[in-house]
Amino acid sequence: MHQPTRRTRRRTAAVAALLLAATAGCGGGHRPGARPPHHQDAQRSPASGATASQHPFTLVATGDVLPHDSTIERANSDAGGHGYDFRPMLAGVKPIISRADLAICHMETVYGDAEGPFTGYPAFTSPPQVAAALKDAGYDSCSTASNHTLDDGADGIAHTLKAFDEVGLKHTGSGRTAKESASPALLTAGGAKVAQLAYTYDTNGCPMPDGQPWAVHVIDQKKIVADARAARAAGADIVVVSLHWGTEWQTEPDEQQLTLGKALTASKTNGRPDIDLILGTHAHIPQAYEKVNGTWIVYGEGDQIAGEMFNETGARDDRGNMSSIARFTFAPPVRAGARWEVSQAEFVPQWIDVERGRVMSLPEALAKSPGREDYTEAQDHIREAVLGRGAAKDGLRMAR
Repeated sequence: MHQPTRRTRRRTAAVAALLLAATAGCGGGHRPGARPPHHQDAQRSPASGATASQHPFTLVATGDVLPHDSTIERANSDAGGHGYDFRPMLAGVKPIISRADLAICHMETVYGDAEGPFTGYPAFTSPPQVAAALKDAGYDSCSTASNHTLDDGADGIAHTLKAFDEVGLKHTGSGRTAKESASPALLTAGGAKVAQLAYTYDTNGCPMPDGQPWAVHVIDQKKIVADARAARAAGADIVVVSLHWGTEWQTEPDEQQLTLGKALTASKTNGRPDIDLILGTHAHIPQAYEKVNGTWIVYGEGDQIAGEMFNETGARDDRGNMSSIARFTFAPPVRAGARWEVSQAEFVPQWIDVERGRVMSLPEALAKSPGREDYTEAQDHIREAVLGRGAAKDGLRMAR
């Protein structure tokens, strides 16, 4: 697969001062284990509500980056035994990620000091070299709020965000200071200003670091809406909310996901939705996409990077290495004051080859090896899960 020329992005220098929105050993939970052709609208004159500088753009998003011990060992091997190189793991999906106008990832674990030590399950401390691989793959921003954000207390947050800053990755969901924590990730694409916010259902019982009640964003409906409205008031054309939520190993979204998703997508200011896209992580397995109140929700994308996964019964579960890449095309507003609308919704089935330590696009893999039964079964399972709540009727389709 050839490597496309990396696109250049215009980035905003605006910084919004928004509303103010961890102890080691607290970890738990997870068992180890060329840009697409523009939509036709791009060739038309700007809509009456759009400016001449506005045009459709693509946004891709992926699931949990969860390096287990075996994943860390693979990265060390890929670095020739000296350091850690996670870039080969993502090489198979880099063309998809890098040709999007915006790409968002979810960093579930925190990083350790550059020299280690590094650990997998149950209290994760990952090599900071993960950040360089994410940047190399083409990501622009990552959510950092998860139940493992406080696995190494405030130090883990500091090491993680420092590594992101050094490679030029935006981040949201945790912070080293109150101001940083209160600021969304600010991005630009298609002439639109995009704000990303992130929250988690819990921190595995770990308390916030002393004097830092803002260190990690915890899910609270009123807080999320207030933050989204503040981002909009500060100039965001599109507000994306990343949520670490749901029930592990459960394909169907749980009651919190359904109730909160409905409430957040129903929230409006002057008739305009406060939130334009919800991206979910945590369940380890692919979950459905659904259009609720006119806004797309990805309930759970699954794990993008992980080792062998074992479900709640202790059994090896291949679903833990399946996920989807979400891809949404946003079109400029049709009239002044209207929202940017998703004009095209797609997903790409993704699979981790644990033995090789490689993430792959299943449609691409099947095009090269059409007889692979395991690829076919994985792709069919992902498609069934993603379309499980009737998203096909709203135009969601599988893509490459």
